[in-house]
Amino acid sequence: MFKELFQYRDLLFMLTFRDIRIRYKQAAMGFLWALFMPLVAVAAGILIKKAMAVVSGQYVDLEGIISISVKVLPWTFFVSSIRFAVQSLVGNSDLVTKIYFPRAVLPISSVFACLFDLTIAMIFLAVLLTIVKIGISVQILWLPFLLAVLVLLTIGIGLVLSAANLFFRDVKYIVEIILMFGIFFTPVFYDAQAFGNWSTLLLLNPVGSILDAINRVVVLKQAPLMNWLSYATAVSAGIFFTGMKIFEAKESSFAENI
Repeated sequence: MFKELFQYRDLLFMLTFRDIRIRYKQAAMGFLWALFMPLVAVAAGILIKKAMAVVSGQYVDLEGIISISVKVLPWTFFVSSIRFAVQSLVGNSDLVTKIYFPRAVLPISSVFACLFDLTIAMIFLAVLLTIVKIGISVQILWLPFLLAVLVLLTIGIGLVLSAANLFFRDVKYIVEIILMFGIFFTPVFYDAQAFGNWSTLLLLNPVGSILDAINRVVVLKQAPLMNWLSYATAVSAGIFFTGMKIFEAKESSFAENI
């Protein structure tokens, strides 16, 4: 499958560009749509954090707001990628049934299109952090690796769910429910360490471990916790290769079941 994906890399690029073009074509807000969902999520996070601060008698400082902003971007990338990937096979039924190409190109292109949105949002956030004079440290060099691990994990999950949704059409509804409430079980609006011994349960979620590491290298200017980073990397790689294997095993029956 890796060899075929490399051979069809031009198709992957074209489908990714098509998804981006369709998403922004005739959209009044244009590329601002890449910022809309993160901004809404950040606003919701600040509101929740403010409510928690009032109850505990504390206050929301600038670092807390920045922490939410930094973690919201990769979270919205993950959520958007999974949503689009789940529908990628069913939504391209004409392509799946009429011509041959590695079908994995479809969910992967959905993830790459959302990666484009993430890039725009990250540039915007970088400008804001520069304006408020939030410095960086050498630990920022971890960021590309952490994002690569997140992309690997997202592709693996997207491959499995896109195949499952083709055979069982109610999968997309289950995924929507999980993604809707998943933010409350992932350290996006809060820090996992605030829960003491319970933080282990939150960090067992590989997305939570990755977001925690991103927050450390960008906001706290610290190195990631190597035990949790190793765990997240291993789990992400395992899910990626398992997803590729499952997808490849079921690919031959896609056309007749779509």
